[in-house]
Amino acid sequence: MSHLIIAPVVLPAVIGPLIILWMRHDLLLQRVFSVAATAALAGVALYLNLLAAGGEVQVYRLGNWAAPFGIVLMLDRLAALMLLLTALLALAVQLYAMGSGWDRKGRHFHALWQFQLMGVCGAFLTGDAFNLFVFFEILLIASYGLMIHGGGEMRLRAGVQYIAYNLAGSTLFLAALGVLYSVTGTLNMADMALRVAAMPAEDTALLRVGAVLLMLVFAIKAALVPLHFWLPSTYANAPGPVAALFAIMTKVGVYGIIRFFTLVFPQDAVTQSVVADLLLPAALFTLAIGQVGILGTRHLGRLAAFAAIGSIGTLMIAVAQFTPQGTSAAVYYLVHSTLAAGALFLVMDMIGARRGDLWLRLDRVMPGNGLVAALYFVAAIAVVGMPPFSGFVGKLLVMQATGGAPAMVWIWAIILITSLVAIYALSRAGTILFWKSFELGLAPAPPAAAAAGPKLEPDEPVQDLGDAPANWLAVASVVLLLSGIVALTAFAGPAMRLAEATAAQLHDPDAYVSAVLEGQEGTK
Repeated sequence: MSHLIIAPVVLPAVIGPLIILWMRHDLLLQRVFSVAATAALAGVALYLNLLAAGGEVQVYRLGNWAAPFGIVLMLDRLAALMLLLTALLALAVQLYAMGSGWDRKGRHFHALWQFQLMGVCGAFLTGDAFNLFVFFEILLIASYGLMIHGGGEMRLRAGVQYIAYNLAGSTLFLAALGVLYSVTGTLNMADMALRVAAMPAEDTALLRVGAVLLMLVFAIKAALVPLHFWLPSTYANAPGPVAALFAIMTKVGVYGIIRFFTLVFPQDAVTQSVVADLLLPAALFTLAIGQVGILGTRHLGRLAAFAAIGSIGTLMIAVAQFTPQGTSAAVYYLVHSTLAAGALFLVMDMIGARRGDLWLRLDRVMPGNGLVAALYFVAAIAVVGMPPFSGFVGKLLVMQATGGAPAMVWIWAIILITSLVAIYALSRAGTILFWKSFELGLAPAPPAAAAAGPKLEPDEPVQDLGDAPANWLAVASVVLLLSGIVALTAFAGPAMRLAEATAAQLHDPDAYVSAVLEGQEGTK
């Protein structure tokens, strides 16, 4: 048992309070310790990936108490991959927050950042359904503070909506756990899997209710239609680096669906069939509404938010197949979509900081127009799923995984048509932002005006956009995320082999169950 398994939870849990108690008034110390902690988290996550690569499920029993009575943390290939993805995204985005000056707009930015990482990492590692709820609440509480970081009327209004919606989701989560506990008598996921498998088919009515409630909870977190209403305004009004970090939060909901419906419910064909019948149509509508939303919006923050919704739809189409091939395609596309969404949010923030607002309209040529245009071009190609980047590979894998599905024609048609819509929408936005200003001969904005900050209007949805023009550190952060997409494309073969091994492990729940419940000699 490696004690480093608990490090992704303990490390931010220690650094967060330390920043509040010791470094509250010293931004430089906050930056040094917070970035060092996030970098250390990335190092630990890389080691845990090497540990999980052997295929053995690792178990960490807190206090050496035996499962299912004690708290257990579980490390398999999927959990390790999600930890590494979270750490790398958080490190890049945190550097952007420093470079753009966003972390100076509130005293507790870095402390909240660490608590957010604690909740996200704990959700990926826990082997207990109730502790999954606990870690959900930790990451949500931290996200409330990050969401309203910097203040502003519209940001506060969106924050209240975000809080209300997630409190309703948390209440539903408790209800789902109560139903499942009443049926199975346990909340340890491995033990729950054993008891569900032993239940007679005629006694699973209440179990199906609990499964559907749980799916609805994760659908809220993942922003699946029709439970997506909280995401566009939340992400559009959040600070740019916060919105970029939130790209991993929707994946926590996706992770929950994958984990529960490959581990706890795979033996119950009726339960899985009910969930699949609900999940696939929701995924198709999510993809369609997300891509059409890109076309309809005139606000760059909402454009990036709808692009994130569309990517969730594509991802959930693969997940809804509940097959090893579908899951492997989902794992590959999950990594791509997280990096692409994070990069797009940061690029939009850079544009807003240089132009003075996030409205999609003709304006003077922004400072550094060529560099920002290049970053936007690469991010847009990645988000849409055009070649040569990994989004194209991911969509091909999703289509291949759905080749034998009864709804194949609908799935393929919606993926292809909405991709064309997104290409047109992002091309139009890029033309307005970077090309027509030159074409119409609009004079460049003077650097002093750009650096003075955003133009404020009575109905502006964004009050603060960070320091402009962004310095080299902010640009390097965006390049780092885009480099991850390039690497995922260049090493698509090894990445797919890892995704296939991850899917094979997920669809063999016996290994997970035996790792938790067997070989507990010497425990309390």
